[in-house]
Amino acid sequence: MIPFSVLDLSPIADGVTPSQALAQSLRLARHVEALGYRRFWLAEHHNMPGIASAATAVVIGHIAGGTKTIRVGSGGIMLPNHSPLFIAEQFGTLEALYPGRIDLGLGRAPGTDMRTARALRRDLEQSAHNFPNDVQELQAYLGPPDPQRGINAVPGTGSNVPIWLLGSSLYSAQLAAALGLPFAFASHFAPDMLFDAIAIYRDRFQPSEALPEPYVMAGVMAAIAETDEEAKYLFTSQQQQFINLRRGSPGRVPRPVESMEGIWQPHEKAGLEHTFRYALVGSPATVRAKVDGFVAETGIDELIVSAPVWDVEARLRTFELLAGIRNTSGRAAAE
Repeated sequence: MIPFSVLDLSPIADGVTPSQALAQSLRLARHVEALGYRRFWLAEHHNMPGIASAATAVVIGHIAGGTKTIRVGSGGIMLPNHSPLFIAEQFGTLEALYPGRIDLGLGRAPGTDMRTARALRRDLEQSAHNFPNDVQELQAYLGPPDPQRGINAVPGTGSNVPIWLLGSSLYSAQLAAALGLPFAFASHFAPDMLFDAIAIYRDRFQPSEALPEPYVMAGVMAAIAETDEEAKYLFTSQQQQFINLRRGSPGRVPRPVESMEGIWQPHEKAGLEHTFRYALVGSPATVRAKVDGFVAETGIDELIVSAPVWDVEARLRTFELLAGIRNTSGRAAAE
């Protein structure tokens, strides 16, 4: 069975403070490290009341400092919001503090609404247009020193922090292929172009010093419990949160409800069922079949899972049950 990883947004649940949310993220990271997960990634989002990972590099340092072996990184840093040198210095510093454990996943979206994006970095169109050049500039800052350049990231130069490109469309798949970088697809919330993006990435991949062969990771949402009914109940928190976001009213992770009827409209229900069609929701037996089917259908090299379940104990249990599914599937495949 392929490696499993975690995408965590330091979710701020209803009734929880940002300090508690960040403490829960560290608790989860230690938990999944012990369970054998490969990576623990955090994502940059701004002006989101339910997400505490806006200062992503700071939270990565918090997680890496409280763990020992698991890789910690970004899934991702929204590069149009920052200068490449600034990111090189941040992640060069993290690599200096936690050698061999830091990943740098890069996204092209602002990670927020347009008004907030302008407050972060005002030349939005130019920043997005410059994304390929910014990626290569960042690569250069993290690579060997260049006397001709006259600018070095300190720390950062020579650190060779692994760079990933993230995306939910074909654009980043093409760029990752051209630059010979690993690629992660955001199928946990934007599944439509998953198969086309993977095909383009693999077909057009150019080997590089960073990566000799294509490497694909895909994301899924999850809520796993002892029974299908309990898992569906837990997943209503994420369903409510997505509806609130699409209605223009983002908020903290809501408490689960017994039924979504009366909360969503028919078109919203259909939209969410489409968006979350790869979500791992159910008992271990149900989810095992979903995992095996998704991995076989996509041929991915790694699975990254997000589970912003309202109750932290249920969130920990989700990843514990998922680890058991992975171990059981691995033995079944070997047999």
